Amino acid sequence: MPMDALCLSAVCREVEPAVLGGRIDKIYQPSRDEILLQIRGRAGSCRLLLSANPSRPRLQLTDLPRENPAEPPMFCMLLRKYLAGGKILALRQPPMERLAELVVEAANEMGDKVRRRLVLEAMGRRTNLLLLDGEDRIVDCLRRVEGDLTQARPLLPGMFYQYPAPQPGKKNPGALTSADRAELLALGEGAGPADRFLLDHCMGLSPLLARELAFEAFGEVDAPVSRDPAALLDRLERLLARLSQGEAVPTLLVREDKPVDFSFRPILQYGPGTESRAYPTFAALLDAFYQARETADQVRQKGQDFLKTLTQARERLARKMALQEKELAATGDRDRDRMYGDLITANLYRMEKGARVLRTENYYDPDGGQVEIPLDPLKTPQQNAARYYKNYTKAKTAETMLTLQLEKGAQEAAYLDSVLDSVSRAEGDRDLEEIRQELVETGYLRRRAKAKDRMKRPGAKPLEFRSTAGLRISVGRNNLQNDRLTTKQAGKWDYWFHTQKIHGAHVILWTEGRQPDDQSLREAAALAAWFSQGREGKKVPVDYTPVKYVKKPAGARPGMVVYTTYQTAYVDPDPALADTLRA
Repeated sequence: MPMDALCLSAVCREVEPAVLGGRIDKIYQPSRDEILLQIRGRAGSCRLLLSANPSRPRLQLTDLPRENPAEPPMFCMLLRKYLAGGKILALRQPPMERLAELVVEAANEMGDKVRRRLVLEAMGRRTNLLLLDGEDRIVDCLRRVEGDLTQARPLLPGMFYQYPAPQPGKKNPGALTSADRAELLALGEGAGPADRFLLDHCMGLSPLLARELAFEAFGEVDAPVSRDPAALLDRLERLLARLSQGEAVPTLLVREDKPVDFSFRPILQYGPGTESRAYPTFAALLDAFYQARETADQVRQKGQDFLKTLTQARERLARKMALQEKELAATGDRDRDRMYGDLITANLYRMEKGARVLRTENYYDPDGGQVEIPLDPLKTPQQNAARYYKNYTKAKTAETMLTLQLEKGAQEAAYLDSVLDSVSRAEGDRDLEEIRQELVETGYLRRRAKAKDRMKRPGAKPLEFRSTAGLRISVGRNNLQNDRLTTKQAGKWDYWFHTQKIHGAHVILWTEGRQPDDQSLREAAALAAWFSQGREGKKVPVDYTPVKYVKKPAGARPGMVVYTTYQTAYVDPDPALADTLRA
């Protein structure tokens, strides 16, 4: 659900005691639409995320690590200039508005203490993040909005800031007068579904919450409001009263083991097919809901250039292999060409130059039938026979070469698929940079021209886990890491894991010189299944063997190995296990 005003108020209630009175220690901008504040308070430090992404606007405390760009963006530098070291005096939310603001006291250029505001407008496609000075002028904003006929509220540096105008016809359900309630009850006597009535006449509600209130009042989400508008308003007022007293339950909606929505209360409208899973805090809830999709979006945006290159290379290779397979199928007729050459040679005494066809007995046919052999009238009988022999030899050579080319093409296609799998599992800039470097080394991408773009950042390390028995488990993030783990870092008695005939990560179980326990072997196999293209399946086959049986052929692409003397385990990919074992 979009974070509506009621959910935002519940989140602000959780955030406020953690940040109030704290000082802004560090400011980061991990992505174009996100600001991360490291806040040092009396109860310790915390990290406050303000996301101005139109598809997932929110304010929350977070524990997830976020990778920062090599150079901070301009808006991040501006916030550091005006807010770094500042003290947070207040966290406010205007009534029933999808808007939150931090009031910060920080020093100006002269050393004087001044108050500034950092305002998050979490309003769908108009989501924005603004820095205001002490006079409520806009210092700058994440998205500058020019004033024109279609935009009633321009947002530009130097302009005085005003809250968004309230939507016409909507009332604040938390401050209804008796006259307001009577007016809503009168409107509720008309036609229309109950959830649409709430959305049209009340501020701060999301469609999910409006449907849930209708379900509570009438037992169905599409009931007409005229059935009992008073009961509907009573449900809304009781919900607001409970929320004002802090009665909020961070709830994740899970369908088929996948998070589909969230709320500040259990949701019952979907029935038994959707689980309402309670979380201890909104921070944990929002991290769980947004982590996977944000990672995927960041990879899609930042890896767009070489994803396009990989996709195009894969498509070109597929077309080339299809043509080669067609040519290979055509070589199956080469024995006919040899037979025609033999029959022409056997009948030279009967042939004359200029004939267009030779009709003769086919002594290759057990039944002794006749055969008609097309001839080139401009060639002699000997030349016609030589032509057929040449076609036979050419087809025989083509079969050998095409078979080799198809084998190489299949290996190249497997390599490209493995890179695409690495991209799908990338968790940040460092992972993507290593994949880019791999593609440069293998010739799919050109080396960057600018010197600053060629500067090497510290490479990402493999993912680290600990088995229940305490053994270390390493998971390669990409093909280069897979090679380093398997061929350079792991000892010969450490165990190597990989999904069978499925692209995925190399997983190393570090045995520390002793025989690993069965539980550690199963957990390492489960991690190999999870960090592979088989993560959505069941009973995924995972091969495992001591590293000494794993070899890298000379000239093989990154990540490609061969192995012998292995065992196979059939395991279910388990994301919960990966979270539990993560070091």
